[in-house]
Amino acid sequence: MRLELEGITKRFPGVVANDHVDLVIEEGEVHGLLGENGAGKSTLMNILYGLYSADEGEIRIDGTPVTFADPGQAIDAGIGMVHQHFMLVPVFTVAENIVLGVEKVSGFGKLDRARASQEVRELAERSGLHVDPDAKVEDLPVGIQQRVEILKALYRDAALLILDEPTAVLTPQESDDLFDAIRAFKAEGRSVVFISHKLREHRAVADRISVLRRGSIVGTAEPDEVSEQDLANLMVGRPVELVVDKPQAHVQDSVLRLDGLTVHDARGNPVVRDVDLEVHRGEILAIAGVEGNGQSPLVEAITGLRSAHDGSVTVGGTSIAHMTRKQVLRSGVGHVPENRGRDGLIAQFSIAENCVLNQWDMEPFAKRHTLQFGAIAEHAQRLVNSYDIRTPSITTPASSLSGGNQQKLVIAREFDQPIDLLVASQPTRGIDVGSIEYIHQQLVAKRDDGTAVVLVSSELDEVLALADRVAVMFRGELVGPFDMPVAKEAMGLMMAGTDPAEAMAKGA
Repeated sequence: MRLELEGITKRFPGVVANDHVDLVIEEGEVHGLLGENGAGKSTLMNILYGLYSADEGEIRIDGTPVTFADPGQAIDAGIGMVHQHFMLVPVFTVAENIVLGVEKVSGFGKLDRARASQEVRELAERSGLHVDPDAKVEDLPVGIQQRVEILKALYRDAALLILDEPTAVLTPQESDDLFDAIRAFKAEGRSVVFISHKLREHRAVADRISVLRRGSIVGTAEPDEVSEQDLANLMVGRPVELVVDKPQAHVQDSVLRLDGLTVHDARGNPVVRDVDLEVHRGEILAIAGVEGNGQSPLVEAITGLRSAHDGSVTVGGTSIAHMTRKQVLRSGVGHVPENRGRDGLIAQFSIAENCVLNQWDMEPFAKRHTLQFGAIAEHAQRLVNSYDIRTPSITTPASSLSGGNQQKLVIAREFDQPIDLLVASQPTRGIDVGSIEYIHQQLVAKRDDGTAVVLVSSELDEVLALADRVAVMFRGELVGPFDMPVAKEAMGLMMAGTDPAEAMAKGA
């Protein structure tokens, strides 16, 4: 399939999301698509997949103009899309998920499960995406679940596959497997649109890379024609520091201590298992791991959102066991949650209101239970200026900000108060390279001010750039911590469950 987008324009109230975009994806090509948050990548792909209609422009497949009123028409035309958040039914088997909507039935009108399982097994073998068709999706690790999503598109005979942030929840080894699969698609003559914030991945797998900035294509090049630095500068429109300047850590006294910490889920199953850990002022302790291995409940236990089943959490020598969430935060703990939209902000509140979510009842923002709007506005404007939050006004709803600016708002609120411990969970997930640069600088600055920083991240490049020590979580257990440097390959193996000694030997 040869795909041409010509003059694609899409407007929303007050915003031109795509501005006369021209893009050509050749048959058998892997085409990388880069851009900041809000650059228009998702809008462009949603138009291609039939979720949006373009206001202007034309889509052509093999020279023939086409229009898609819905994703079903795009799928029928040979276009498949794997979204960043999987669209699978957990209690169904792999085969049931893959054939859902295009099931082949027996003479009695029932799903022919044996036939579905055999077809999926053959498809998995041909494509190199090995998976058990009879396994339940809820029992599979995220890397295998992603294979199921890709197989869904291939089962519908997709000639062009859109992959939106496909490595966000994968280990480095799983990412390498995915790249091998992408190369196999290409060898079959299929085309791939590869969307990722990770510059290195584009250079590893793409034949050509196009960069979107403010809704327009600002450049297209082959990987060997541009460096990662060139791509970053093109995305942001200015020089970007890809490696944070991090001086030697000056480690001081202990701030956070976990002793035998065990946390259960709602069904009584252990999700954090007997964790011991100590974190000191002036260091960044990174916790690496694939999502779903206990990092979230661990963070919730540290920040007072979840009670421990066993063991203890102490901050500054004081147990938080009987503290409320508010008391934990006001004891000197800052928290940047992994889901900024759900846990970090109130979307319909203004930027000013979000700036004081954890201090709204304290002076100078409140006196005798009455909000002091002047003090709140002055505080919010200072944070907007200091933390480079791009917004037309502090009265703007937080929901109107790009992902990167929403994250800056959370960072600003949590950093601009006296804290002894900062817990930052996935602080740069889904944001562009310019915002990542800024947030990394702020995390290092907080460390150098004498704060103990716990960084929870599935991005190994981020861990390598920021950590003074690193631990790995796998199935609720904590391995380490280890003094940096630790080889990226070794961390990736430990994230997949390899014995630490063996992982270190192989990583070396």
